[in-house]
Amino acid sequence: MEFPRIDPVAIGIGPLQIHWYGLMYLVGFVGGWLLLRWRASHPNSGWTKDQVSDLVFYVALGVILGGRVGYVLFYNFGKFLNDPLWLFEIWTGGMSFHGGALGVLLAFWLLARKFGKRYFSVADYAVPVVPIGLGAGRLGNFINGELWGHPADVPWAMIFPGDPMGVPRHPSQLYEFLLEGVVLFLVLWFYSARPRPAGAVTGLFGLGYGLGRTFVEFFREPDAHIGYLTGGWLTMGMLLSIPMIILGAAMMFWAYRHDDRPAPARK
Repeated sequence: MEFPRIDPVAIGIGPLQIHWYGLMYLVGFVGGWLLLRWRASHPNSGWTKDQVSDLVFYVALGVILGGRVGYVLFYNFGKFLNDPLWLFEIWTGGMSFHGGALGVLLAFWLLARKFGKRYFSVADYAVPVVPIGLGAGRLGNFINGELWGHPADVPWAMIFPGDPMGVPRHPSQLYEFLLEGVVLFLVLWFYSARPRPAGAVTGLFGLGYGLGRTFVEFFREPDAHIGYLTGGWLTMGMLLSIPMIILGAAMMFWAYRHDDRPAPARK
């Protein structure tokens, strides 16, 4: 299958260039903001539209700052040691989901203190829309022709520009778009549509993302400057995702074991 060569620059006005990858971040933030405002408009939601706007703003900061710091620390710490100012060169590319996730968790804590809410009332409310940004980001990776997969002979394999081998490969960005974006969003959105024990929705996110990312790592080429960590199969993405699986499952178990909600009245 031929790779659809899309200009990574969506809009160019003189020296000003707006890339599709950057627009994908905007899609994620705006899409999440609209859906959370819609839920906030329901009776007894516990949220106002102004609070949702603050939530999305804090999360955006957590994603961008945490994602950049995480990429530098997890994936290219050596380059940072040689050139510390590279940390601030966001326009050169390089973002980490796991770093962004840590930044978002910190944003939830700050928002919980600001609004006087319990931590998981913030986290459980917000995480169902996070896959919108994850899926949009993977589409941005695909448009950029980056983070491709292993050589493959499946009918949908593609030859990506910039690949020195020039061989058909798994479009692993689209696998991640489907699993981390579409599937995870649907699971979380419908699961969170009914009241759940505190922490259960957040735990399901960690479990679902960790499983999806670990699965795709078997098809995705590891970062060239890191390669496989051991055994010819363990990647940095796996190493960072496996704890999410364990922690997410433990959180769900803990949430249901310590569910302090009143039992529904019998009719």
